Amino acid sequence: MDQPAKLLDYRSKKEHLLIGLMSGTSLDGIDAALVAVRTNDEGEIEDVALREFYYMPYSDELREWVMSLCSVETARVDQLTAVHYGLSEWYAYAVKQLMDQAKVTANEVDAVCMHGQTIWHIAGRTPFPGPTGMMQVRASLQIGELSTLAERTGIPVVGNFRARDLAADGEGAPLVPYADYVLFRDPNKGRLLQNIGGIANVTVLPAGASIEEVVAFDTGPGNMIMDQIVQIVTEGRLRYDEGGKLAEAGTVSEELLGRLMKDPYYQMKPPKSTGREVYGRAFAQELLAEGGVLGLGQHDLIATATALTATSITQAYLQFVLPTTKVEEVIVSGGGAHNQTLLRMLQSQLGAGIHITTTQQFGMPDDAKEAVAFAILGHETLMGRPSNVPSVTGAKRAVPLGNICF
Repeated sequence: MDQPAKLLDYRSKKEHLLIGLMSGTSLDGIDAALVAVRTNDEGEIEDVALREFYYMPYSDELREWVMSLCSVETARVDQLTAVHYGLSEWYAYAVKQLMDQAKVTANEVDAVCMHGQTIWHIAGRTPFPGPTGMMQVRASLQIGELSTLAERTGIPVVGNFRARDLAADGEGAPLVPYADYVLFRDPNKGRLLQNIGGIANVTVLPAGASIEEVVAFDTGPGNMIMDQIVQIVTEGRLRYDEGGKLAEAGTVSEELLGRLMKDPYYQMKPPKSTGREVYGRAFAQELLAEGGVLGLGQHDLIATATALTATSITQAYLQFVLPTTKVEEVIVSGGGAHNQTLLRMLQSQLGAGIHITTTQQFGMPDDAKEAVAFAILGHETLMGRPSNVPSVTGAKRAVPLGNICF
């Protein structure tokens, strides 16, 4: 069957089975979700169901290789090239483990929808020597070769999702809000979908909202700074603060927190996005140095980093969401959903009028939502439908996302 015929065959069906793959800025590993999508007679999504979920952690060695690529001081072009192809071997292994766990074959899966590993994301524009003089370009790099994954699995692959939105003059992020709208919109409740991965991002779903009314943006650091401080102060014995227990044992330094909250990013109006290039290892080292000057202990440093995530999220709501949108519920996903100290800080700052819960309460594992989201985006690409949200990314128009590798 040739490629156009495969697309026509996909679009003629009402039942679709896809695999979504997500490896986020926390650099912890790969989330793989087997997702069933049912469409109506017009080809619009009618129902989405998570059939199976599999998580594969990165090895320490791979994590270090990828981490080194996320810094201009340590990135090497030979290593970047190797990891671009090598990561897809990991993705292929995760896909096979997921299929074995779910007892499905490659012939039953319509496509794998792969986000890839973000190495560098340029918020806004950067100068570039163009064909007629200096110009401004938007850019973001997610690595993981689609051809390798397609060859290893025997399944068509959809990937490189951010590039088309960037080409349409958008930020290329966040992209998950389209899926948030499909999965969690409510006719009567105003909801915030707060993902806390390496970076924290929020999707605003007013009660009864249309897709054109959806707003989303990166609120700032999620787990990234907390994780790096834990790794540094424990000399690598721990990679993250499990359950928020270390932060719970510390005291937040209001002085240091106040300094950190002066970061100009928090005052920028959406659309906006950020990443490891801003809140990476160098940021964590600077925070540690300032904490040392103030005489803070290890637990106090972790507590303060946790409070930075909670406070930057809360301030984003107060400045850019709550003045115009009534919100009853915040639904948290990502690794931060497991950090009970972080969730308590958020609830305390937001007050009793807004209920904080997690996607687990909606039948979806807290770590699975973004993998499910990219299955949805890949489905829409195969249907020839746009799935960026211009009101979120700032793109000039809605466009289909991603490249297809048969």
